[in-house]
Amino acid sequence: MRRFRVPGSRPTDRKGDAPISTTDARINERIRAREVRLVGANGEQIGVKPLPEALHIAREHDLDLVEVAPNANPPVCKIMDFGKFKYEQDVRRKESRRKTTNVVIKEMKFRPKIDEHDYTTKTKHVERFLNEGSKVKITIMFRGREMAHPELGKKILDRIAEQVKDVGNVEAAPRVDGRNMLMVLAPVKKQEPKTGSPKPRSTAPAPSAAPAAAVAPPPPAESVPASPTS
Repeated sequence: MRRFRVPGSRPTDRKGDAPISTTDARINERIRAREVRLVGANGEQIGVKPLPEALHIAREHDLDLVEVAPNANPPVCKIMDFGKFKYEQDVRRKESRRKTTNVVIKEMKFRPKIDEHDYTTKTKHVERFLNEGSKVKITIMFRGREMAHPELGKKILDRIAEQVKDVGNVEAAPRVDGRNMLMVLAPVKKQEPKTGSPKPRSTAPAPSAAPAAAVAPPPPAESVPASPTS
């Protein structure tokens, strides 16, 4: 049976240029190739070496031999501390997930002739969504002849934007979309309070002690009259 290669088709499982997977990578004795193209710990090209010699060089540096390009011919292996590399990869992955923010868009629907009670209730929900960090899409739904008065919907949207301006900004200005009028509000970014430098402690001298009371001089000795001589 002959096999024909379709022109332009390419294998889709090539992984030679993919980043190192800490779960699938072969290290040390798990490497199956007879010889490998060896890369040093600092990225220097050592050349093609038999696998036992490459393992010996890695052990001399007290490091691991990691297969980084298994589909190359011969496979490319790098000398590294695989435990440290795996830890750093996990830290980067967690940091990337921490910085990724999933922005949720909530929707609140109004009618041009909404009564005051419903308006107040729905506006409170809008404020709560914004305080929770979600964006809010405000939809004014027109029916029948209400389409002839888009200014009613615009008035409601302006009123909502003014009422929630402390917690939300207008990200997408009001626009007509079919029978609806839309506006998108985004939560206001809260600024972290700046920590000021501590106030210097007062260096004023302590009040001096009260002066000691003046000591009165002793009274003069009384003169004794001389006795008469006989």
